[in-house]
Amino acid sequence: MTREHLGYSPGYADHKVNKNKLISSCNFILERELSGYRFISGTLSPISDKTEVAEIEGAINLAEKVGFYGASEHIKTAIDLLGKKPKPDFRNAIKEAISAVESVSKQVAGSNSKGLEGALSELCKHTKIHGALRSGFSKLYGYSSDEDGIRHAILDQPNVGFAEAKYMIVSCSAFVNFLIAKADSAGILKT
Repeated sequence: MTREHLGYSPGYADHKVNKNKLISSCNFILERELSGYRFISGTLSPISDKTEVAEIEGAINLAEKVGFYGASEHIKTAIDLLGKKPKPDFRNAIKEAISAVESVSKQVAGSNSKGLEGALSELCKHTKIHGALRSGFSKLYGYSSDEDGIRHAILDQPNVGFAEAKYMIVSCSAFVNFLIAKADSAGILKT
């Protein structure tokens, strides 16, 4: 690889590197070497599927673009917790991922909404969401919010690991993208 390929800018001292080009180059090498890791929003993460990475990065970028910085920060924190060394924090990664959905919900439906249900109700006033899809969203949210869920006091150690954390981060990122896109197309996006 050339110095320019790694992000060096001509005319700058050798220690100046373009962060985006460096991350892109690192991800290229990680992919070429069949690594199970990729940089997502600047954090080395054990998620390597191109579609999953794109969904997560898309949610971070879209949330920031429309001014939903809380949602973006929750997703970034979830990725940080998933990639935490030496021991990933799966439980809190899930909490952060679902908090991103909750953050977008409140911004879409207003701060006085009843969480996700309020946001979905508000969206359904302006655009159609199939009943089964809406129910699925509510149940996914319920996974982390019911009395034995991830977000409540630890009475018994919940059985969550990498698979659950990865699923929730990717799913919640897709959910954030969906909520923002539907609110935008319905003309109710509040930024």
